[in-house]
Amino acid sequence: MAGPRVVVIGAGVVGAALADELSARGWDDITVVDQGTVPAAGGSSTHAPGLVFQTNPSKTMTGLARYTVEKLMGLGCFLQVGGLEVATTPERFAELRRRHGWATAWGLDAELLTTEECVARHSLLDPERVLGGLYVATDGIAKAVQAVEAQLRLARDRGVRVLDRHEVLDIRVEDDRVTAVVTDRGELPADLVVCCAGIWGPKVAGMVGMELPLTPLAHQLAWTGPVPALSGQAEEATRPILRHQDADLYYRERYDRLAVGYYGHRPMPVRAESILPVDAAEVMPSVMAFTPDDFADAWTETLSLLPATQDAKIEEGINGLFSFTTDNMPLLGPSREVTGFWVAEAVWVTHSAGVARAMAEWLVDGHCSSFDLHECDVNRFEPHQLAPEYVLTRDCQNFVEVYDIIHPLQPPENLRPLRVSPFHLRQRELGAFPLEASGWERPQWYEANAGLAGGRDIPTPGDWAARYWSPIVGAEAQASREGVALYDMTALKRLEVSGPGAAAFLGRVSTGEVDKSVGSVTYCLLLDQDGGIRSDITVARLGRDLFQVGANGNLDLDWLSRHRPNDGSVSIRDITPGTCCVGVWGPHARDLVAPLTEADFSAQGFRYFRAKRAYIGSVPVTALRLSYIGELGWELYTTADMGLKLWDTLWEAGQAYGVVAGGRGAFNSLRLEKGYRSFGTDMTYEHDPYEAGLGFAVKPDKGDFIGRAALEERRASVGRRLTCLTIDDPAGVVMGKEPVYDGEACVGYVTSAAYGYTIGKAIAYAWLPAGLSTPGQIVHIGYFGGRVTAVVAEEPLFDPAMKRLRA
Repeated sequence: MAGPRVVVIGAGVVGAALADELSARGWDDITVVDQGTVPAAGGSSTHAPGLVFQTNPSKTMTGLARYTVEKLMGLGCFLQVGGLEVATTPERFAELRRRHGWATAWGLDAELLTTEECVARHSLLDPERVLGGLYVATDGIAKAVQAVEAQLRLARDRGVRVLDRHEVLDIRVEDDRVTAVVTDRGELPADLVVCCAGIWGPKVAGMVGMELPLTPLAHQLAWTGPVPALSGQAEEATRPILRHQDADLYYRERYDRLAVGYYGHRPMPVRAESILPVDAAEVMPSVMAFTPDDFADAWTETLSLLPATQDAKIEEGINGLFSFTTDNMPLLGPSREVTGFWVAEAVWVTHSAGVARAMAEWLVDGHCSSFDLHECDVNRFEPHQLAPEYVLTRDCQNFVEVYDIIHPLQPPENLRPLRVSPFHLRQRELGAFPLEASGWERPQWYEANAGLAGGRDIPTPGDWAARYWSPIVGAEAQASREGVALYDMTALKRLEVSGPGAAAFLGRVSTGEVDKSVGSVTYCLLLDQDGGIRSDITVARLGRDLFQVGANGNLDLDWLSRHRPNDGSVSIRDITPGTCCVGVWGPHARDLVAPLTEADFSAQGFRYFRAKRAYIGSVPVTALRLSYIGELGWELYTTADMGLKLWDTLWEAGQAYGVVAGGRGAFNSLRLEKGYRSFGTDMTYEHDPYEAGLGFAVKPDKGDFIGRAALEERRASVGRRLTCLTIDDPAGVVMGKEPVYDGEACVGYVTSAAYGYTIGKAIAYAWLPAGLSTPGQIVHIGYFGGRVTAVVAEEPLFDPAMKRLRA
């Protein structure tokens, strides 16, 4: 099929792969442009060592890597020598067991090896240093320049034009739409421009006013001279690529020599605008001069881990530039402001072909069907996350931590606090232990509640789950079920959708019936055209033409903005920064709130899933009667200037009822007892409502909505389900992303998990085949190399009759 005029900027592994993938789908007017000489154009692809370790905590990133391996194998550009990660400390060996779980959960065939098995795989290792390892047979070395050449050859055969030695000077934009790419050798008309410029990405994106949270950082790579133990080796590499993460090192062979890559040195950031042009660079633009002093510790450690290198020495080295982002994920997708400008940035060789396939599907079909890209969408960031100071600081920190053992709850230590709710002062007085969410300081528990833990049955989880945990979490959860608690919900994204077309618009983009009476609240889903879940939202109708939408993040704002009609009938505004929210929940919530207002907060006067405007004392609030913990209560919203007064009013009145402040740890436990899903964790773009147990939120008879047609087919063929599991052993509390086994076969993976302090069992939600989602079915969760017995349970585990919520 004919396609639009496409210009791909950058002929590295991503740009070359994208040209191949787009042309293979029938688009026939594609130009690839690069300032360097193809296929070795001088960017990161040209000097990349090419090590491909597929295992990643992200299911998406593992999938992108797996596709890259499969494609490059088929092109003859991949040496599948296997990948070995070794542990020299007990902590790292435990981490490799966790990584083995990820690999298994995402469908990779991985093995945990003993010391002897590691040495058998890689004979240069010192057995006295190595405790064990993780081996993936399908890992190996991507020949990046060959991959560029091979994929551009395929693209050229389909008519793609490749213009090297063309420097991009500007991008023409008319009426907020790209029209051409300006080079030093003329203009290239374009309907779509895809920036695959790698380390130059921020510079190119800046031509259309787009800010990319990307920093080029230098990373040391050195080559030894001949290593006697490798002499006579006829093949380029026979041993697996090797990673020694305890010392920030990796290794690969090149015949009788070794490459040594090092992340343990100081961060060396470079501004994209400062990178030399191709003709001005001594070697190539992406290569800086080697700094031997920064490499000294790397070589000392190498001599210890690989004793055979004592008969060799470092002969050459570079400080090569690679792209780092604030959350270590790629930057993919369209510009919010300029139609037709897309980016595929911060993509390393490991994921290059997979990203190109994802981008090609997105561009040609309007959505990506092969991969869940919500973690990678370039429009995911909050405004503060694009600030130059934030980008540089976090990117450099991610370089430092690239091989560190990171706990899933571990917050960043720098640039804090960034965002605080109006309740922050009181939370500090209560001894809040804060983690971070979208820049917000969010309490995990409160030390002021330590006395509540005494005499309660609050089991201690295993070592990993006990980090960023306190028995106070359990006390707060139980106290919320017994009395009343205040939860800071300010970090939730809030959007105001207004205008004469607002009701029709929200009805078209969501699965729910929102055109109801003023005061109605509707839980519904945003779907993509293939029926996959884009998000779950709550829509409160506050006026005939005024709605408040509870969303999950900036991607929801981006999605709604892209689908808003162009006739001016709908306005969308992010009201999160200027507002705040406190959840008042528990059996005594009405006792606390009702005396503070003249509005009717009785069971009949303020029913479940309704909203009304009221005053709490002197504070004007928007009250929504709903609860994420499964108890009676309200979300109370007000403006930021009145937030502290709202908290103090509720806190003072609540003393008669033993009010407590509840943290996120308790919140997560309570929501799982009630079976409430969390988008991005429990379900993502790859799942549909019926698989996720959210079919009730779909109203197919209300009229057309995005994704409706696709749902009819998906509803009839549900092959997997989000399933509730319970675990009797308190030490069996898992953290998420662990594999789930039926016998010896991995059949799914965990999404969310916590201990249920009301039901007295650990809880895990997991994706399982529909045939295994029957209550009573026994499965096992792989956890740090062991197995945890779990049982499929009916959900919700708590208050299935909804009596407490509707009291």
